[in-house]
Amino acid sequence: MKRRVLMSAGLSAGVGLLVSRHSQAQNGSLNLYSARHYNTDEALYGNFADLTGIKINRIDAEPDPLVQRLRTEGDKSPCDVLITVDAGRIERAREMGLLQAVNSPVLAKAIPAHLRDPDNTWFGFSKRARVILYNKEKVTAANAPKNYEDLADPKWKGKILIRSSGHIYNQSLVGSILAALGPEKTEAWAKGIAANLARPPRGGDTDQIKGVAAGEAELAVSNTYYYVNLMRSKKPEDREVASKVGVIFPNQANRGTHVNLSAGGIAKYAPNKEAAVKFLEYLVSVPAQKYFAEGNSEYPVVAGVELSAELKSLGTFKEDQLNARVFAQNNAEALKIMDRAGWK
Repeated sequence: MKRRVLMSAGLSAGVGLLVSRHSQAQNGSLNLYSARHYNTDEALYGNFADLTGIKINRIDAEPDPLVQRLRTEGDKSPCDVLITVDAGRIERAREMGLLQAVNSPVLAKAIPAHLRDPDNTWFGFSKRARVILYNKEKVTAANAPKNYEDLADPKWKGKILIRSSGHIYNQSLVGSILAALGPEKTEAWAKGIAANLARPPRGGDTDQIKGVAAGEAELAVSNTYYYVNLMRSKKPEDREVASKVGVIFPNQANRGTHVNLSAGGIAKYAPNKEAAVKFLEYLVSVPAQKYFAEGNSEYPVVAGVELSAELKSLGTFKEDQLNARVFAQNNAEALKIMDRAGWK
């Protein structure tokens, strides 16, 4: 019912088009550009095709090249829906004029206001919280940091692992802190982070978690789904890593924990807009939201959808209600602040 087309990040926009734009402008077809590289999404898309009879033609690529491809194709693009990870990336697509607003009561009702664009140009469909993790042998839950701000305390000097400032997950986190604290306090905080690193940043979130479990540091910062996927892994060594690490949801006594999104929107020149709207509305249905929760250990955006047992075991938490567009628009300034602070 669907066709998967893989694209390397370096391919130009003109190479390997699914089919021509005009031949796809017909009923029963949807062209999806996706930066989600999770095998479990196959069931998500397959279920939509089974329910609606709409065939999904998909291009997978890395997030930034995918947005650039859409930009280069212009009004000749066959793309109907763009899905990417991190609000910063979907917001860039909006700022480039690559998406169109959608008037959907279904989406407006299902998705909380802080998890969608105020102008209804893009929508969050799954959440991931950015949390603090600690080595259970060296740190207790009682003396672990309670806020992101606490990570800059000199008592954690040489004890923190976090990925590079160049990664958008951290740019969005710092963008949220910038909105809360202002530029001067945020830069002072970023300098504290740089001073407290156990080693120069390298690797992804899973590497930071494994480093803490191995005793390379006492604390790490990671998105929740990396940790929960270790808990759920079929590999005993992964589950052992997770067992050595505890989780703190920061800022529970004030603004709440920063959450980021996997988000999507309809392309400006979508040839199959009706199918595109149906697809976005499908993504907030209970079955689709369960796929996000069970498939990649992400939090659903729709209230009341049951979580996986492992995700549920982390407990409930208060999330930051800052609109995702705000911290996304702060990404560029956040990167400048981190660079000045020596966080590379």
